[in-house]
Amino acid sequence: MTTQNLLVELFVEELPPKALQKLGDAFATVLGDQLKAQGLATAASVVTPFASPRRLAAHVTAVADKAADKAVQQKLMPVTVGLDKDGNATPVLLKKLQALGADVSNPAAAVAALKRAQDGKAEALFYDSVVPGATLQAGLQKALDEAIAKLPIPKVMSYQLETDCELPGWTSVNFVRPAHGLVALHGSTVVPVKALGLTAGNSTTGHRFEAAVSPVVLRDADSYAATLKKDGAVIATFAERKAEIARQLAAAAAKVGNGARPIEDEALLDEVTALVERPNVLVCAFEQEFLGVPQECLILTMKANQKYFPLLDAAGKLTNKFLVVSNISPEDTSFVTGGNERVVRPRLADAKFFFDQDRKKTLASRVEGLGKVVYHNKLGTQGERVERVRAIAKAIAQQLGDAQLVADADQAALLAKTDLVTDMVGEFPELQGIMGGYYALNDGLGETVAHAIEDHYKPRFAGDALPRNTAGVVVALADKLETLVGMFGIGNLPTGDRDPFALRRHALGVIRMLVEKDLPLDLHALVQSTFSIFGERVFASAVSEKSVQEIEAVNRSRGGVQFGVATVRIGTSMNTAAADQLTDFIYDRLAGSLREQGYSAQEVDAVLALRPQRLALVEKQLAAVRAFAALPESPALATANKRIANILKKAEAEGPVDPHVNPELLQEQAEQDLYAALQRFVPEANAQFDAGDFTGSLQTLAVLRAPVDAFFDDVMVNAEQMDLRLNRQGLLKSLHLAMNRVADLSRLAV
Repeated sequence: MTTQNLLVELFVEELPPKALQKLGDAFATVLGDQLKAQGLATAASVVTPFASPRRLAAHVTAVADKAADKAVQQKLMPVTVGLDKDGNATPVLLKKLQALGADVSNPAAAVAALKRAQDGKAEALFYDSVVPGATLQAGLQKALDEAIAKLPIPKVMSYQLETDCELPGWTSVNFVRPAHGLVALHGSTVVPVKALGLTAGNSTTGHRFEAAVSPVVLRDADSYAATLKKDGAVIATFAERKAEIARQLAAAAAKVGNGARPIEDEALLDEVTALVERPNVLVCAFEQEFLGVPQECLILTMKANQKYFPLLDAAGKLTNKFLVVSNISPEDTSFVTGGNERVVRPRLADAKFFFDQDRKKTLASRVEGLGKVVYHNKLGTQGERVERVRAIAKAIAQQLGDAQLVADADQAALLAKTDLVTDMVGEFPELQGIMGGYYALNDGLGETVAHAIEDHYKPRFAGDALPRNTAGVVVALADKLETLVGMFGIGNLPTGDRDPFALRRHALGVIRMLVEKDLPLDLHALVQSTFSIFGERVFASAVSEKSVQEIEAVNRSRGGVQFGVATVRIGTSMNTAAADQLTDFIYDRLAGSLREQGYSAQEVDAVLALRPQRLALVEKQLAAVRAFAALPESPALATANKRIANILKKAEAEGPVDPHVNPELLQEQAEQDLYAALQRFVPEANAQFDAGDFTGSLQTLAVLRAPVDAFFDDVMVNAEQMDLRLNRQGLLKSLHLAMNRVADLSRLAV
């Protein structure tokens, strides 16, 4: 058995650029894993992926020409089934051995070759055999078939191949793009595997226009990348090609001077890397007059439509220069640059036209048009939505600021969606909000309102900036709450793999604004007040889906009330359930975010178990819990707290426990000491809690460990005398309330 390096390449027509890197990695990974699983490659074998616009390839080190034979022991059947009372083979055993390829011409010898061993309570017969190791051709064929079958193909296409037989005909092939070549080299030896109607060879095709030779003949597996680059004018490695583009972009920007730099966009860089085989970066320009259009419009049209890299100056402002990544390197580049400049000019002219036309109408004049745009068939139009957002924003602004904030937030909320009916946003939906900000400034509304309109979609993604001013925060909160409440109200919830209305992102946005802006807002009140603003709109569709019989049953149970009253009652109940569901959803997002920040699941669980309403204080509570957990008294108090919770849970099954304590009924010294400790230390801890010193509050209460331990050692809580029992339960209730203001400490118990 000899080992050599292996190279497999599949040459195809242009692959989907946004999926290329994923396709290349998947092809190489599955191919390597399959070879290792068959024993043809080892765990130490290195798998290197290659991916260019027209090829997927993999290089695998130390691949054997044949896998080692493998000894296999197979359980056949219980001895009582395989042998008769004289120890001779039964027909069932002989048939089984024959199926396995064993020689049964001499039954006695066949039985003697078997092993007997205990299998559970019964003794069984086992057959030892040697399975020949896979040959490279067979193993690679299986691995290649598996790699092709498991490619994460975004969309399969079908094409026809002429059959290789005497009679003319066609066979259908399904793959991401038509395949035209297959290479499989083990060292310098061709492995004659087949795939997609192709038989492997040792030659491939280079660059469409600039390859030195065609076809490109590969000497061996290890010379693949170098030969393709030299003879085929192709950089086969995705990462190497990407790095080369980044280097050329920086060099081209440096030649432009004045601190010019290409816009940073990792997704665009990946896409362009997937579009070219040998990159050549060129500098192009457009007319200065287009710079009067908001730069976001120009940047978007150049990136999205043309895959260009706009150049920014040292201050981050767009210049009239841009970079093109060409796939050819002609001696005279003017044809390439001139062509790209001609192509981009109409795009920029369209953007300028849209911008000029939109500014002829004020945002306020577009409000009426929102009433004709459907937002959701169960939630009405964008016009109705705007009125809800205004009402939510007004309620929030009244809690956070003065009359000026209320006015600014109301005006921003009224106009925030009007850019949806502009020509620019109709052409470039990604600019919604951004264009609204520009048009607000054009209307003379001032920066406060303009920034609030622009920022009300923020944060748009993880790590995005928050709104710049308080009015923007108010409108952004209102917009996200309106979406969350509306969708939860009609039961349009995210699933494990689908979240079409980005409700998870909206919830995280609400959390970030409440926390990072340190807003003194109650989460439960925010959700409840937003549901009340919707009125009957949220639950109307849900009620309509209930059967007539169910509505009538409700009517009968309420003494024949009118349908409308029953509907309102059902709707109110539905809204309450949906509000609770939404609140839990937000806390789940908060818990995940906190765990990502490094807090333990136990710490997060302890704090969020209390459903804190001021989310801005949660991190201070977590810090206090972490400091408390480090105290020597913490384990004992957490365990005692868990015990108290269980006692109170059983007691409250018969009715609420009154935390009031009658000192005259405290008979045991331990309960008297605990009561005295509570009287002494709880007021101090409460004062610290009210002042926001959560760490100090918990540390003050840590001194209760000794009296708590003594209480459980010496006092019978459930005394037979009812007044003593209720008094002791009340004492524990007082202790429980005092200990669990910052967090549910029982969650810290191991």
